[in-house]
Amino acid sequence: MIAAKARDILRHYVSMVMPDGFKAMIVATSRKACIRYYDALNEARDELVAEIESLSAELEDRPFETPDADEQFLRNGANQLELLRALDFAPVISAENNDPPEYHPWSDKLRQQVRTNLFKRPLGLADERHDPLAILIVKSMLLTGFDAPHAQVLYLDRMIQEAELLQAIARVNRTASKKDYGLVVDYYGVASQLTVALAAYSSAEGEIDPDVDGALRPLLAEIEKLDPQRERVRQLFVQRGVQPTEDTIDDCVLLLEDERLRAEFDVALKAFLTTFDTVLPRPEALPFVASVNLFGEIQVLTRRRYRDTVDGDFDPHKYKEKVRRLIDQHITVLDLSQRIAPIKVTDAEFAAHVRGIVSPRTKASEMEHAIRHHIREHIDEDPAYFAKLSQRADEILEQLEDRWAQISLFEDIVREIDAGRQDVEHTGLDPTTELPFHGLMAEHVASSDSDAAPRLVALTGSLVGDIRRQIAVVGFWENSTKQDELRKSVKRTLDDSNLFAYNDLDELAVDLVALAKANQQRLR
Repeated sequence: MIAAKARDILRHYVSMVMPDGFKAMIVATSRKACIRYYDALNEARDELVAEIESLSAELEDRPFETPDADEQFLRNGANQLELLRALDFAPVISAENNDPPEYHPWSDKLRQQVRTNLFKRPLGLADERHDPLAILIVKSMLLTGFDAPHAQVLYLDRMIQEAELLQAIARVNRTASKKDYGLVVDYYGVASQLTVALAAYSSAEGEIDPDVDGALRPLLAEIEKLDPQRERVRQLFVQRGVQPTEDTIDDCVLLLEDERLRAEFDVALKAFLTTFDTVLPRPEALPFVASVNLFGEIQVLTRRRYRDTVDGDFDPHKYKEKVRRLIDQHITVLDLSQRIAPIKVTDAEFAAHVRGIVSPRTKASEMEHAIRHHIREHIDEDPAYFAKLSQRADEILEQLEDRWAQISLFEDIVREIDAGRQDVEHTGLDPTTELPFHGLMAEHVASSDSDAAPRLVALTGSLVGDIRRQIAVVGFWENSTKQDELRKSVKRTLDDSNLFAYNDLDELAVDLVALAKANQQRLR
């Protein structure tokens, strides 16, 4: 029986707990059972590793379709095979007189202290911060007062009741990063004892202490959340005239151009996927896999269309490893990674990428947001120039209204960006190092003299030359005193030029120093 339970525990642990780097405890019926669990877990781990290794070549060659639960389990295990090989387990038991020799390694106090310290580390291959000691096996030890935040699951295999039951539950209720819940897996049937345990904390009026009320909820309560949470996500689109299906993904993404709706979608989807992760890999989660894949694909496409993250990728911190892996596999199966990859407007493939988009509205949306992403990335380097580009993009959208076929105006901006900053006024200034300063100062020129324009050009050349000399000092941008000296020097130069209102000098000097910092590599 212990061998059968150990195999079941290990498979549950590998599929449910290990992907997120958490650990577990087993509560066994005796000290002897603890040691037998240790032997059985080692044997189960070795059997599982051998099974995955024997099938790994076959799984790599087999096309990835929707696998059955066993194949999905083996594929996920193969992704963490190195850690699975290293998984370690340890009984922690008390010592008694006349113990047999095999008990001594597990009852020695010093060895126990070393193991419990390693257990408190996050799961991972052994290094200064992580350790593969994944499961502690106890009878009564460590069930009270033991604080290991990375312990997420308690496997119960003996009668446990009243205060001891609540104390045991508390072992997996310690908070940790990315840990939303603790989980109790009951092999003995002790959940019925919870009512008795809670009664000890009831007031004379029969009210349960709020500190322990809801301490243990059946997984059925999480399963029942899945359908309403999925419907909440779906209704965000339905209420706006779009039924979310594989055929309407593009329409869903276009709806999510609205930032407020996008935020609502993110919140609703996170709630749904968090509950789904809690239930997975139980079979009750399987009817929701298609919805998870659909909404996950919509979110990936949306993030990449509107460049909500640095790379437009599915945010790995938002969701648990099991859910993220499931959606990643879905994207791989449909070859979506190439189809929806975010391409910068300056990439050589951008024009071909846009030509490959069928819908004129989607094509306009892709071009608009690629342009806006480029502007956001570079506006600090040339505020005046990129502000004008942004204004032109706004004007184009107003002109287009719903005439999405007329997107050649966006193509003009793309060509301009691709060509780079040009000296359209024939000032003779360098487009990359001097024109940004010229454009910023031109917005503040107060002089109406006819010679103001050539004077501004001359000022730009001398000012940029002076800035380049000052910032050439090693460690300049870590030296606040040097930066303050530069700002004062710039202000004096601006004041001597008689081109600007005196009240504007301080702000303009600060902006020019910030511009120099944004362009420091070019200026060097």
